[in-house]
Amino acid sequence: MRYQLLFGLVLTFFIWLNNGSIAYAQLPLEIVTTTADLKSLVEVVGGELVHVTSLLPPNQDPHAFEPKLSDRQAIQKSQLVVRVGLDHDIWLDTILKDVKNPDLQRGGNGYVDTSVGIAVLEAKSLSLAPATGHDHGAGNPHYWLDPLNAESITGAIEEGLIRLDADHTEDYALNRDRFLIELKNRVKIWSDRLAPYRSNPIVVYHNSWPYLARRFRLKTIGYIEPKTGVPPSPTHLSELVRLIREQKVAVVIKEPYESDNITRYLNRTTGSKTLTLAASVGAVPEAKDYFSLFDYNVEQLIKGFSK
Repeated sequence: MRYQLLFGLVLTFFIWLNNGSIAYAQLPLEIVTTTADLKSLVEVVGGELVHVTSLLPPNQDPHAFEPKLSDRQAIQKSQLVVRVGLDHDIWLDTILKDVKNPDLQRGGNGYVDTSVGIAVLEAKSLSLAPATGHDHGAGNPHYWLDPLNAESITGAIEEGLIRLDADHTEDYALNRDRFLIELKNRVKIWSDRLAPYRSNPIVVYHNSWPYLARRFRLKTIGYIEPKTGVPPSPTHLSELVRLIREQKVAVVIKEPYESDNITRYLNRTTGSKTLTLAASVGAVPEAKDYFSLFDYNVEQLIKGFSK
């Protein structure tokens, strides 16, 4: 009887130990984000309680992205998927359908679309007209480039994390609160530094920048791409040259992966300068996280406008 009791106690201990190990192994939460910007913000809210994988390379044209087998495997292993939405990462829908995990489908506990709650720009622009410079019928998806939208984005992320891990609700809330305090301070600094250049006209390669332009009161007057992936015609370029000269545009903005050929032509013809800005965390070495993304872009804009 004594040996049976001892065996029972030992068995109970190992069952408890094993269950404890399994529970412990569930943290950090395995999370997949579609972009590096969302990865940075998930890490802000989740801290050491999350392990985050980003799918879309930060220095690649998002419209040309094709998911790899490793991307599907990462999603299969994930507990939470966080996306930009608004057609920016529409390729994710196909992967989620193939994965067939109900928790990762729309409305599931492991699904977060951070565009929900965002005041979307260009939402009524359903045409491919050159005047828009963008062909996302659901609205312009580059909303993370208004830093104050990070309040809504991190709110959606926090809710998603709590659904999966309610035991750490206070940790996620505290992490987000600290971030928002610092964000408010940074936005004031960025806004004050760019204040002398409010209403300055700019020309952009692709229409990635309406949220940043609105936040810092810049005026976009033209786009090099009349629509996504379509090179400008000679007539379109001539009109851009006219606008740049007429409105005394100092800077033309492009992303690192976009061609220099056309911007150099515009610079030679008009005396403007090209600024390479980062539209995503990691697009340039200086943009290591969400805050440094704006530190870099604000610094580049000041240099471009002040010379």
